[in-house]
Amino acid sequence: MTKVACIQMDISFGDPVKNRETVTKAFQKLFREEKVDVVVLPELWTTGYDLSRIHEIGDKDGREVDSFLSTLAKTYSTNIVGGSFANITDDGVLNTLRVYDSKGTIIHEYSKVHLFQLMNEHQYLIPGSEGGNFSLSNFKSGVSICYDIRFPEWIRKSVLNGAEVVYVVAEWPDERLHHWKTILTARAIENQCYIVACNRVGSDPATLFGGHSMVIDPWGEIVAEASQQEEVLLAKIYPEKVKEIRSRIPIFQDRRENLY
Repeated sequence: MTKVACIQMDISFGDPVKNRETVTKAFQKLFREEKVDVVVLPELWTTGYDLSRIHEIGDKDGREVDSFLSTLAKTYSTNIVGGSFANITDDGVLNTLRVYDSKGTIIHEYSKVHLFQLMNEHQYLIPGSEGGNFSLSNFKSGVSICYDIRFPEWIRKSVLNGAEVVYVVAEWPDERLHHWKTILTARAIENQCYIVACNRVGSDPATLFGGHSMVIDPWGEIVAEASQQEEVLLAKIYPEKVKEIRSRIPIFQDRRENLY
């Protein structure tokens, strides 16, 4: 069994210092009351979508984020799926997610491959080019960032490479909240995997965000769902549940790979 926590936070627009303070306080409160195995943060939690200033407020090669999240992981002996941040590189700015083990070591990095034109990502960011899986707290795992979930073939690739849980970090708008819930449930059902999805709440100058972070089991049942307020969503996930569901309906054995 793995206990996961999604920190559903209101992101202060363009203020990395304030956002690190928010995350610090959330960890302090969480670990006073609970011991969890994996903590998940939302997309672009350091800056929000202040993209016009992203070269000023982003993080060169993720150095500040690494120091901050590595320290939290070691302090609380927990694994962290570190949301994502504006990663300033020599080639451009990436929307990058890093995963830290309980010793504070980076064990996986992924940069968003599908840029969302409705929020002008394509004007300020460059896309990543690789996915990849990793092992975390008893699960073979994959990650996706927000808009990525609209591409079922991208999630399926991760699952075909062994993922039993897919962590999703997001800044998903309230006006498409129905899509958020429906797509996440579909990804869980069609891939017979857990979905652990951490969204943000609050608003920025252009968008109201939907919250409703969710943990969904491989049968498509909602294990836990947050509100539209700041909170920490807790849930337990079980590796044996994945094996059980995949044995009941053997979709991966029945795929016709010669046809599609």
